[in-house]
Amino acid sequence: MNSENDAAGGLQLLTGLEVSAVSFVRDYELHFDGPVLRALSNPLSVYGGREWHFPAPGSLDLMRCYIGKIVDAYEEDPERILTLHFGEHRFGIPLDDGSSLGPESAHLVGVDASGMTSPLGGMWIW
Repeated sequence: MNSENDAAGGLQLLTGLEVSAVSFVRDYELHFDGPVLRALSNPLSVYGGREWHFPAPGSLDLMRCYIGKIVDAYEEDPERILTLHFGEHRFGIPLDDGSSLGPESAHLVGVDASGMTSPLGGMWIW
């Protein structure tokens, strides 16, 4: 994991950006027209006052609701959770050992000089 200052810098990169896509492959990703936040542990979030935890029924539908929302703040508790704020909505990635499916819980990949998603633009790992 990067130091707290490095992690905060990565999360600051997302502030003011709009979620442009949500994808589900072997992980759960929020795309921001460049940067990508990848959850390797099951997200635990709040949307419209409704708490959800993937893979609960309806959680896929709720994840898609973040498309078009803009990150206005973030929180990081390195031993507990990483949370993006979208007004009244929250998207959280658990960071605790019990939630992680491997040695890492989340990745954030920045953009290179051309604006393309690339570790050359920074990569943060929790």
